[in-house]
Amino acid sequence: MSTINHQALEQLHYVTELTELIKAKSSPRPDGVEDSTEFVSFFPDFLWTVRDFTLELKLNGHPITEDEYLENALKLIQGNNPRVQTSNFPRECIRRFFPKRKCFVFDRPTNDKDLLANIEKVSEKQLDPKFQEQTNIFCSYIFTHARTKTLREGITVTGNRLGTLAVTYVEAINSGAVPCLENAVITLAQRENSAAVQRASDYYSQQMAQRVKFPTDTLQELLDVHAACEREAIAIFMEHSFKDENQEFQKKFMETTMNKKGDFLLQNEESSVQYCQAKLNELSKGLMESISAGSFSVPGGHKLYMETKERIEQDYWQVPRKGVKAKEVFQRFLESQMVIEESILQSDKALTDREKAVAVDRAKKEAAEKEQELLKQKLQEQQQQMEAQVKSRKENIAQLKEKLQMEREHLLREQIMMLEHTQKVQNDWLHEGFKKKYEEMNAEISQFKRMIDTTKNDDTPWIARTLDNLADELTAILSAPAKLIGHGVKGVSSLFKKHKLPF
Repeated sequence: MSTINHQALEQLHYVTELTELIKAKSSPRPDGVEDSTEFVSFFPDFLWTVRDFTLELKLNGHPITEDEYLENALKLIQGNNPRVQTSNFPRECIRRFFPKRKCFVFDRPTNDKDLLANIEKVSEKQLDPKFQEQTNIFCSYIFTHARTKTLREGITVTGNRLGTLAVTYVEAINSGAVPCLENAVITLAQRENSAAVQRASDYYSQQMAQRVKFPTDTLQELLDVHAACEREAIAIFMEHSFKDENQEFQKKFMETTMNKKGDFLLQNEESSVQYCQAKLNELSKGLMESISAGSFSVPGGHKLYMETKERIEQDYWQVPRKGVKAKEVFQRFLESQMVIEESILQSDKALTDREKAVAVDRAKKEAAEKEQELLKQKLQEQQQQMEAQVKSRKENIAQLKEKLQMEREHLLREQIMMLEHTQKVQNDWLHEGFKKKYEEMNAEISQFKRMIDTTKNDDTPWIARTLDNLADELTAILSAPAKLIGHGVKGVSSLFKKHKLPF
């Protein structure tokens, strides 16, 4: 109200208690510098509004702005007595903790006493034009320049996060402890990162369900959709996660995605089997009826049977989008016909024993060739699966690298900002004649410089170590499926050797 004076400043006693009411870090710093020096990295802007302003904005006879008025009010008073120190403390805290400060002054809304007595019922048009102008400027500034609430390292505080922080702080206070921002952020990160895993995993499932039409024509078609959905899901996880120590939650996300991918692969195979089997049942219905009726148990019946079976095969391969199990299902069909074909062949009196032997050899050769084709397809699919796993690993690492680099750049900007602000405050102390305060800040400035040097020099090695650790972990996650694929390859190659087929 009215002016910024000693009484108004002294009433801001909570500002002087900030170092006692909140901690930035859970443990003391080894250099002995108070962690309150880092308050400037996450504290909000400081806005002081003065109602019913009664003074002229002048200093030593010269016009000044509202901001200059505030800065002049925050200048320290010379002297060492307790009264002066008490008066200076809130000024010092505001200047040190809030690098960005702004002031707005407002005239009385109206000089009409009757209107003031019922101000809540007064329309805007009845208010003083000067007051309306000041209000519009103030609102415009708030809507345009007010920053989103953030924590250390640039973490944005949403409504849900604010609720979690409030609970964490209240629980700390009720237990008699001093709320610690670092611990609160860790608690918040645990909850938020779990939600990030769920959100990204749900997105992956939803997009796969929307984009995949079962059965896919090839395995690669499904793997390509998987790669696109996984890449987008990883980006969602990266956007909503923070302080994922040792990438524990990223690994959980990848494990979840791997399991979901496996479910989609299985669903794709089952869909292909059902579709192919239904088509084969439809195409072979006439053949099965003829077999039951004994239509092939006549001289020349074997030739007629083979022609009928070949037509079924030709028609079957003309069916589009049979999926990844097309060859396997047809191979089972052929195997189911082997005994029947052998019986028809042996009972066909139109054929000589020599012709029957040739027919048997031809059937074995054709069966071996089809089995070879099937085995080659399985090998190719296993190779595609392994390539997809490598691609998944690379995508996770690439997006993490980008995020780590952005976080490192943000941290460096934050540290430089803290250094520059501290240097400005130090220079102001010297300019205003407070040499002792100037010298007291040397330790803080040295600490900030060391932090900046560490961030700059350890940038690439630190990121490289983190990525290497994640790469090892992802390899471990992939090892179980990889081992299964390895056994599959060994099994396939042994079959090649068994039948003496070219690899």
